[in-house]
Amino acid sequence: MEDTSTEPDPGSRPDRAPDESDGDDGSPGDDAPHRGDGDASDTPADALDDADDLAALRERVDEEYDFDDFGPSDMARMSAEEWDAAFDPDSWITGDRLLARAEAELKTRIARRDVFGVLERVREDGEDRLLVYSDEGYAIVRPTGEVSGQGTVLRDIEPIVALAAMESYDVPEPPEDWSLPHPDTVPEGSGEFGNLMIQVIAVVQVLAGAALLVASFVADLNTIVAPAMGIVFLLVGLLLFVMVANARLSDRFRSEEYRERLRALRQAKERPDFVPVEGGVVNEDERDE
Repeated sequence: MEDTSTEPDPGSRPDRAPDESDGDDGSPGDDAPHRGDGDASDTPADALDDADDLAALRERVDEEYDFDDFGPSDMARMSAEEWDAAFDPDSWITGDRLLARAEAELKTRIARRDVFGVLERVREDGEDRLLVYSDEGYAIVRPTGEVSGQGTVLRDIEPIVALAAMESYDVPEPPEDWSLPHPDTVPEGSGEFGNLMIQVIAVVQVLAGAALLVASFVADLNTIVAPAMGIVFLLVGLLLFVMVANARLSDRFRSEEYRERLRALRQAKERPDFVPVEGGVVNEDERDE
């Protein structure tokens, strides 16, 4: 007997032949409409996979890079995929707010001596720009986040502007006296406490070595261990003294070089010739894009 318990009501069937759109197994045929207008690969599962991959990449970038101390070396090390993951263009800060944040960050970096340069506000096409220049280059920051220029200043400024454009980055409040220091106020060197401690250790090493050598000859010890250790202590002590002397000379050299650059900037009556700014206006014909 034919089983008709699963047959639908004849009145509810559509007015079409079954073989016009249904396959032999009851599945939709080739002429059946598809859901959605996209390709078969554009499925919610694929979108979730892409989102998971992006989230994983962002997590890895956050672990690998320290964005509180982000510098030119980090920017050069980043791949294009890592850059896009870390700095989402849709969330970038632009306009006057970006200039204000970048200006505050630059003032803080200049005060900490992380950036060597003079910071000014200039205008171009009726809009404010940030100008940072030194004896080795310049950089101009536009409200869109574009940074143009040349030299080491450009290399130092680009990652700073990128950080200032991130909503998640907290720009520190710059100190009141943030500008470059007077050449005469630059100390001769730094780390004097560390040098003093190394000197103390060197003195102890030399005294211990001398004591072992004297004791070996006076007491006529029948061992070579004591004089050998005495010579080792003497050599270590002398090596530490040489290290301290070299560190002090290096600090003095760097301090003198820093003072000379400060004097050159202060003594210059105008900006360097390679800076395309006349007065407070950017000269577009000379600006190096």
